Amino acid sequence: MTSDVLVVASWNIQKNGGAPLDGRDHAPRPYEILAAYAPDIVFRQELSGAGAHGKRALYAEANALGGLIAFMGEEHVGRSKNPVGVMANPRLFDVVAHTNDDLGWKQICHLEVRRRDCPRALHLASAHLCHYDPHLRATEARRLTTYADRGHAVLIGMDANSYPHRTDIEIADPIDWDTVEDRVHFQHRTIEREGRRVSDTVPSEILAGGARPVFTDLAHHAATVLGQRQALTPTSSLQRTDQGPRRRIDVQLGTPDLAAALIGFEVIDTSDVKRWTDHALTISRFDLAAVDRILSTAR
Repeated sequence: MTSDVLVVASWNIQKNGGAPLDGRDHAPRPYEILAAYAPDIVFRQELSGAGAHGKRALYAEANALGGLIAFMGEEHVGRSKNPVGVMANPRLFDVVAHTNDDLGWKQICHLEVRRRDCPRALHLASAHLCHYDPHLRATEARRLTTYADRGHAVLIGMDANSYPHRTDIEIADPIDWDTVEDRVHFQHRTIEREGRRVSDTVPSEILAGGARPVFTDLAHHAATVLGQRQALTPTSSLQRTDQGPRRRIDVQLGTPDLAAALIGFEVIDTSDVKRWTDHALTISRFDLAAVDRILSTAR
């Protein structure tokens, strides 16, 4: 953790890294992979079982990441058992409020924090959009837009379970749905437009589309403004081959003011990452002084 750069990580660790995907023990473990990037903010997806025994696993991960403060959603019988969470560096942020926004399948973990002496709060949200219902994903995306109401500064990390709307700049191969073997996946990830089934890009359109977008897709910004083309590296699936080519479904978003402070974006899909999960780790870096200037401007 540095004094001049704010490091933000977002990662879906499959089933919370309960077991390596190849059945063999491996080092480093997921928290060690994450700790190497010294994140100040962590958006986590699939904190499966981390709420058991007094949230022992959640706090163990937060402590391993340098003593972050950690919050997570809840598991509900008959709904998703893979909660999301947010962690933040208490040496940089004071916690103002925490809520778990309840929706049809999975909660959104929403944390409001404040930089000392800055009048504007920073809103942080970790989300894992519904894997099976495009309509519910659209509802979840619209819920995320509310965090930016009244000029709030917002950072979001999530598994979108859907696709970016700017297909013209993505570097991933397009999906030919006629060749996708997994028929259930086809139903989950496509919508009907003009009489044919196409990839679901609606959440991205809601969150970062249009002439006046609510949020900026930080990987898009890094690629188009900062010249970091690798920021658009596909993030999933790192394991399965029956659901079409890899696509960029794990995203970080920021309100446009915060996007202006972005200095770097990475997609981490190393062999160590692939041993534990089918999702790449994403890392964004911000000029902390620029973030402070943004948060010091009253809205």
